[in-house]
Amino acid sequence: MIRAALKHGLLLTLLTFAGSAGAQEQALSLAATALEGQSYSLSLQILILMTLLTLLPALLLSMSAFVRIIIVLSILRQALGTAQTPPNQVLLGIALFLTFFVMAPVADEIRSTAAQPYIDGQMSAEAALEAGIKPLRTFMLNQTRESDIQLFAGIAGRDDFASPDEVPLSIIIPSFMVSELKTAFQIGFLIFIPFLVIDLVVSSVLMSMGMMMLSPMLISLPFKIMLFVMVDGWALILGTLASSFFS
Repeated sequence: MIRAALKHGLLLTLLTFAGSAGAQEQALSLAATALEGQSYSLSLQILILMTLLTLLPALLLSMSAFVRIIIVLSILRQALGTAQTPPNQVLLGIALFLTFFVMAPVADEIRSTAAQPYIDGQMSAEAALEAGIKPLRTFMLNQTRESDIQLFAGIAGRDDFASPDEVPLSIIIPSFMVSELKTAFQIGFLIFIPFLVIDLVVSSVLMSMGMMMLSPMLISLPFKIMLFVMVDGWALILGTLASSFFS
C-alpha cells in the first residue's frame, strides 16, 4: 500500500509540476481513480490523498531549483544587513518565480511526454511516471556532483551502477539536495566578500576616530545599499542564479 501511495504521489507531483490549474484538478481526480482501483476503503483513500497533498510542496521543491535560489537570496539579505528587508514573502515570491523560469523547459518536456498523454488516456500511469521522471532525472544529474552521488551510493551499499541511468531516485534526490546546498553556500560566500570588506573598512575608521560606541552596521548599511544599487545587484544576482542552471 505504501509503495502504491508513493507511486501515485510521485505521479501527482509530475502532473502538478507540468500542468495548469485545470490539469492539476484532473491529476487529483486521476490519482483518486487510481487509488479506487486498489482494495482500499473510501476513508483510507481520502487519507492517502490528503497525505500526498501535504507532501506535494516538499517533493516539488526538493527536486527543483528552489533550494539554491532561496538560500542565496537569504544569504544576500544577511550580507546587506537589512534584517527583514526584503521580507520573507518577497524573497519567497522571487525564488518561486525564478524557479518557474529555470524549470520551464523541464516542465514543458514533462507536459508533452508524460502529463498530457496520461490525461488524454493514451498512456498508463506506470508509463507516464517513467516518461515524466526522465526530464527531472536529467536536470538533477546535471546539477549534482559525482562525489555526492558516490557518497550516498556508498551509504546505501550500491556501487554497481554502469551508467547514470541506473542510479535510483532514492540516491539522486539526496545527492542533488546536498549539491545544491554546497553550490548555494559557495555563491553566498562570494556575495558576502564585498559587503564584509565595507564592514571592516567602516569599523576600522570608527575605531581610529575613537567612535567605538557607534555601531559600524549603522554607518556601513547605506554604503552597502549604495554599492548594491550602483552595480545593479538584483539583476546581477538573479541573472547569475538563473544562468548557473544552464551552464
